[in-house]
Amino acid sequence: METLRDRATTMKNCLARSQVITDSITAILGSFDIRLSALETAMRPTQIKTHSMRRAHENIDKTLKFADTVLIQFDLAKQCESVILRGPHEDLESYLEAVNQLKRVVRFFSSNKNLKSSIGVITQATTLLQKASLMLEEEFRSLLSLYSKPVEPDRLLDCLPSSLRPAAPSTAHPHEGGRKHEHNKNSETAVYSPLILVPPRVIPLLHDLAQEMFQTGQQQQAFIIYREARSSCMENSLKKLGVEKLGKDDVQRMQWEVLEAKIGNWIHFVRIAVKLLYAAERKVADEIFEGMESFMDQCFVEATASSVSLLLSFGEAIAKSKRSPEKLFVLLDMYEIMKEVQPEFNSIFASISGAEMRESVSALTKRLAETAQETFVDFEEAVEKDATKTAVLDGTVHPLTSYVINYVKFLFDYQSTLKQLFLEFEAIDPDAQLAKITTRIMQALQNNLDGKSKQYKDQALTQIFMMNNMHYIVRSVRRSEAKDMLGDDWVQIHRRVVQQHANQYKRISWSKILQCLTVQVAGGDGNSTAGVSRAMVKERFKTFNTQFEDLHQKQSQWSVPDSELRESLRLAVAEVLLPAYRSFKKRFGPMIEGGKNPTKYIRFTPEDLERMLAEFFEGKTAHEQKR
Repeated sequence: METLRDRATTMKNCLARSQVITDSITAILGSFDIRLSALETAMRPTQIKTHSMRRAHENIDKTLKFADTVLIQFDLAKQCESVILRGPHEDLESYLEAVNQLKRVVRFFSSNKNLKSSIGVITQATTLLQKASLMLEEEFRSLLSLYSKPVEPDRLLDCLPSSLRPAAPSTAHPHEGGRKHEHNKNSETAVYSPLILVPPRVIPLLHDLAQEMFQTGQQQQAFIIYREARSSCMENSLKKLGVEKLGKDDVQRMQWEVLEAKIGNWIHFVRIAVKLLYAAERKVADEIFEGMESFMDQCFVEATASSVSLLLSFGEAIAKSKRSPEKLFVLLDMYEIMKEVQPEFNSIFASISGAEMRESVSALTKRLAETAQETFVDFEEAVEKDATKTAVLDGTVHPLTSYVINYVKFLFDYQSTLKQLFLEFEAIDPDAQLAKITTRIMQALQNNLDGKSKQYKDQALTQIFMMNNMHYIVRSVRRSEAKDMLGDDWVQIHRRVVQQHANQYKRISWSKILQCLTVQVAGGDGNSTAGVSRAMVKERFKTFNTQFEDLHQKQSQWSVPDSELRESLRLAVAEVLLPAYRSFKKRFGPMIEGGKNPTKYIRFTPEDLERMLAEFFEGKTAHEQKR
């Protein structure tokens, strides 16, 4: 306990001393605060002076730096002036960079107009920029002009697929069989070699120039320069190729062979213009005016407008010219190429600016379709009213028949085009319409042939003429696609017509001569000669000889050009004539043979008749017969 009391006393004394120390420290710190406050008060003027000096130094630094910037801008302006005055021809990229740098210099001094030299620098730089704009405009014109020379025809033709390259034009008429329409079935999938109008390395330069002119408000100058250079290129390229601006009167004065050749060439020109020239020019305009879309389409349309007008003028002249049957197929060719290129043309000229161009192409396509359809009607009327006086003396196939049949065959070469054409005007069944037109043309031909057959004085030759022509028609239809349109019933009906004319020929030509070989004996058995006088038999043989020789002389000059028909007709006559002659000769020949000079009356054996019948319908002249 004593010990604890000692320790407690010690601790109490320690705590008392700690409190004294704490109080002393607190008093000392309090005095520090008073002293620091007095010191701060004493230092404040010095601090203010030091801050002012620091700010002054910062301002001096800023001023020096700004002075450096101004000097740099002066140097840049001087450097830009040197580059700009040299012109853009040597290094366009550096020139454009100098122009842009000078614009930044102008912006700098414009935002620091308090500088004494600002107005002078701005004025000088602005003048320099104006000179630069004129130089850039001239460079744009010069560069475009340099690469806007007309494209040589060989370059254009080399870009065509080999299957579509034009061959030497044919000048034969359809009815002469020299012209055969050839469809370019693979024309839509044919691969064209790309046409390069402006070298790829030049395009970025032209783009940068156009962009610079656009940014400086020179859009109108850029538009005029582009239109003049590229329009000349497009138009002169077509002219070098052979495109001519022709009117209706020019077309009317041309001989058909010349006109047909020009039409054939024009079809190739249209394909070349749309698929090569305009497609390539569209690419040039898009690349040069990239980023300037509102401007791009107008420039392209204006650059191609005059060449499109030149190209379409020939088609319009043909569509407006006087119609004639031989023009139908070239009209269909022209319509066909317009329908082929129209989707691509509409795609190339798809903008609002190209609306008038698209309408021009659409209007020409429609006009060609209308003219072709009107020519159908004209042809039908011309066939029915054909008053050709060309006499077919031997009764063979008339030139009109072969012309019309060839014409119809050509129609079926174009049937896909025709069906498309019919749908231009109304929603109808194109197959039914083609069948209807073909039937009407065939009927018109038959009506005309009926009229021509009446020119013959010999009715037997009338029948030969009609038989030949109808047989030619039926055979031609059976061997062509027209059969599918006209149908089997039409073919069978007209085959019967051919047979009817053959039967009529036999009746008219041979009924009279067969009567010479017929003798009715009263109460006889058909083999008896009772009641028949030798004089009558002589007269019958004599009459037969005269009539047969007359028929042989005439009908050997007649012609049945189809060998099968000729043989069948001879056989049909022989099957009637030879048995009748053999029977008559067997029955009554002995009455003559036993008398004086029997060969005067029995001049022919059945074999002689058969041999002479083989000479019928060969189309021999009288001179050939004598030989």
